[in-house]
Amino acid sequence: MRVPFKLLLAVIFAAALTGCGFHLRGTLSGSLPYKTMHIALPETAEVRIWLERYINAAGSTEIIEEAGQADATFQQLTDGRQKTILSVNAQGRVREYRLQLTYTFRVVNKKGQVLVPPNEISLTRDITFDDSNVLAKDLEEGLLWRDMNNDLVNQIMRRLSIIKPKNPDAEEDE
Repeated sequence: MRVPFKLLLAVIFAAALTGCGFHLRGTLSGSLPYKTMHIALPETAEVRIWLERYINAAGSTEIIEEAGQADATFQQLTDGRQKTILSVNAQGRVREYRLQLTYTFRVVNKKGQVLVPPNEISLTRDITFDDSNVLAKDLEEGLLWRDMNNDLVNQIMRRLSIIKPKNPDAEEDE
């Protein structure tokens, strides 16, 4: 029995791809180095809701409500959202807007010592605007902000899983 050339080529390609360590980017880019974590944000904050979902999906870290009992506390330092005019047409009407999100966070331990120094994430999206489709463009803008929040939480999770927390008891070498 002869194996078709295309099938053989596909198997070789798949073996080479898995052998090089390639994997699809997913929501769980790694487990967090903390057993318990407190998120110092209001319960209704969108970032907190998404962070809790991602952390619970990772399964290695438990979210607790008491900051004093947590190994690590996630703190939001800044959350800036800005909508600016990017371009106007010949009549002086807005053609494009730029949506900018700037978010800074850090992680501290029970004693308030910094485990992960302040990290800043900046996201930008451009959106066209049309006076005749105001409702549709408002909906599109809302979807873009939601997409930016999702991207923000993905980046936070990646950074928290990659960054090795500092030992606050060790002396700093300068």
